[in-house]
Parts: sequence; C-alpha cells; structure tokens
Amino acid sequence: MSKIVHYIYKHRYLFSRRIVQVSIILLYIAGNLYGWTILRGNLSMGKLFETIPVADPYAVLQMFFAGAILLWDAILGAVIVLLFYALIGGRMFCSWVCPVNIITDAANWIRKKFRLDRDEWQLRFSKKVRYWILALSFVMSAIMAVPVFEFVSPISMLHRGLIYGMGFGWAAVLTVFLFDLFVTKNGWCGHLCPLGAFYSLTTGKSVLRVYHIQPNCTLCMNCKNICPEKQVLAIVGKESGYIDFGECINCGRCIEVCNDDALKFSLRYIKKEKEGLENA
Repeated sequence: MSKIVHYIYKHRYLFSRRIVQVSIILLYIAGNLYGWTILRGNLSMGKLFETIPVADPYAVLQMFFAGAILLWDAILGAVIVLLFYALIGGRMFCSWVCPVNIITDAANWIRKKFRLDRDEWQLRFSKKVRYWILALSFVMSAIMAVPVFEFVSPISMLHRGLIYGMGFGWAAVLTVFLFDLFVTKNGWCGHLCPLGAFYSLTTGKSVLRVYHIQPNCTLCMNCKNICPEKQVLAIVGKESGYIDFGECINCGRCIEVCNDDALKFSLRYIKKEKEGLENA
C-alpha cells in the first residue's frame, strides 16, 4: 500500500466528513442560486428534491416556544430530521453536516501544530454549560417571542452566509475560531453549542454506534487523546460494548487512530451483542 493510500485510509472518516459537509453546502448553494432541486433552503428549513421537507428540530422548537404558528412543512421536516438522527445517525450532525465543525477542527489543528493546547493555557469549564444554554434558549424564546438562538447562531450565520453572502456572519465565525484556538479546546462544540446539547439528549439510542473490543485494547489511549468528547470513552480498556452516550458525535477519529483494531462502527440492535462483535 502506497503512503498516499495509507494516509487516506488512516484518515478515511475525516476525508469522508469533509466531502459530506462540503457537498451539502454546495448542493444548497446550487439549489438556491442555480435552480438545482436536490437541496433548497438552508439547514434551518429546506426541501429535499422539492418534495421532502427538512428542518432543524431545535429551531422549530424555539419557534414553538416563541408562540409562532408552525406550518405543517416545518413540523414534518423537523420530525423527519429528528427521527433520522435519533434512530440511525446519532449526533453525527455535529461532525458530518455542521459547517462550523470545519472551523473548530481547523482551530484544533493549529492548537496542536503550535502546541497551544497545554493544560495551563486553557480555560476550563463544565460541559454542562451547553445544557443550561439550551434550556435558557427556550425560556428566552418564550419571553421575547422570537427563536433567540437562531439570531446569534454561528451555524446559521455561516451556512446562510455561504449561500447568500456572509455580511456580519464573519464576526460570529471568527469569534468561534478564536475561542477554540486561544480559550479552550473544542470550546464551542464541546461546551457551549445548544444544538449539540439538543442532539446529545435526543440521539443516545441511535443504531449507528462506535463499538469497543476490549480484548484488542492495549490502553494506548490514542482514542481519548483525539476524542472531542472524551467522557464518552469511559469503557475503553475496561469492557467490550457500545459507546452508549448521546454526546458521541460519531466522527470516527477514535477508530482512525486506534492501531489495535479495538474500535469500529457497528449497528446496535441489529447485531447481537451476546454473540460478541469481537468475532464479527
């Protein structure tokens, strides 16, 4: 195997995620500017093949709390998207779809490259903050009668900006980048983003999961060193089983860096755990 092929294989999920993220952005741009019918609208509200509504369930919930009259397309689109992630994909929106993930990953890469990720250089705060922000967004939406987070969301600003023009959206994106670069590692996605918190709470029982094969594990901890949500890998080195946490973003980076083949994607509920996936 050539070095290039080996490099691509070792980063297969990273490359796959970037292809999916960029493709979704380009399809929305083509749909809005050039009349393509695959995807139209934006991540908050759109249509697939001009027929199937797709909507951000978190945004729709904010609209509900704000007292807005919801169209059936918005409700159905939110249900479709939520069911897909809750039943199948887990929190993969954050790593496979969200455009801000590209920005935060870039900040993380620079942190490592220039050794800015030393513990003494990081501001530490609880990952539970995002859940408080999630709850607060619903309360504020009800009080102010508008979907509060949608007005300040760097996700929405970046995605709409790429389609219609950035404008002030660059300031929000730059703020997230600098926050992740200089304040704390994985700061936005891992500590503040209420959309990530929403999917963490609603997708914990999805079918697609990372599976840990304990007999193969040599406790090198490469997986924990690279994982943006280290707490989800609590069973590593202890027992075989699924990474059964909604906070796992199914990015696959832990699988890529594991040289022991102790981690892999698997389909929970479809394969029988009692038969042992170690032999699958």
